[in-house]
Amino acid sequence: MFDNICKFIAENFSDDLATWLLGSPLSLTVLDPTELQLDPIRADSLIFLQSEQLILHTEFQTDPDAKIPFRMLDYRLRVYRRHPQKPMRQVVIYLRRSDSPLVQENTFRLGETFHSFQVIRLWEENTPQFFHHPGLLPFAILSNTDDPEQVLSQVSRSLETISQKQVQSNLAAATSILAGLVLNRETIKKILRSEIMRESVIYQDILEEGREEGREEGREEGREEGREEGKEEGKEEKARQIALKMLSAGFPIPEIARFTDLSPDAIEELQSRDD
Repeated sequence: MFDNICKFIAENFSDDLATWLLGSPLSLTVLDPTELQLDPIRADSLIFLQSEQLILHTEFQTDPDAKIPFRMLDYRLRVYRRHPQKPMRQVVIYLRRSDSPLVQENTFRLGETFHSFQVIRLWEENTPQFFHHPGLLPFAILSNTDDPEQVLSQVSRSLETISQKQVQSNLAAATSILAGLVLNRETIKKILRSEIMRESVIYQDILEEGREEGREEGREEGREEGREEGKEEGKEEKARQIALKMLSAGFPIPEIARFTDLSPDAIEELQSRDD
């Protein structure tokens, strides 16, 4: 979920992302990974943006991954094959604080082959820079601060100044989800008003995902006639999984109860277990 939220931000606030990573608000458009051909490409946290001048490749990572250096070389060669004349900037952005040496790696070596790329560890980034552009606000909570709760309050006040309600709603939902990496849900809910987020496409996507999972579960259960007990257990387990996703996204318990048919007590128990 965290990687996908970052992908949403990068694709919908690409000028703000370019200003942060490239130093100027280049007008960037999405480069479809399918244009790069070859094998299916990992698409959850992968974003290719292009302008007339260059291609920006960003990859958001929640946790360390030993495969990152090779993957960056692989993607660089794929892009070169398709756009040999365009320079390319590659940036790996780690979201969650880690002491693993993997988050320090910014090169790939194999014999005489050498490739380098940029690495950003958000917890080392200065907080104020993320308040200069609205599309970067959700990242502020993950930056270098000793008081993430105070930063989230500041982000909330900044969000209130955004006049476009859809933009405000989308950024509030993105902030709520990313804040889950450093703060508990009760603190997030206390600072960010849930009603602001309900109109966001992120919120609606989570709801639709839950509905689709429920429909798929129902279709699967229909193929297993005569196993009523197993079907009931499957339905309850799916409802619990959906409830956990909605809790992570900051949905209020009464709304989760209405959507999943779980009791508020059962949802609170899930919340306390997950915490």
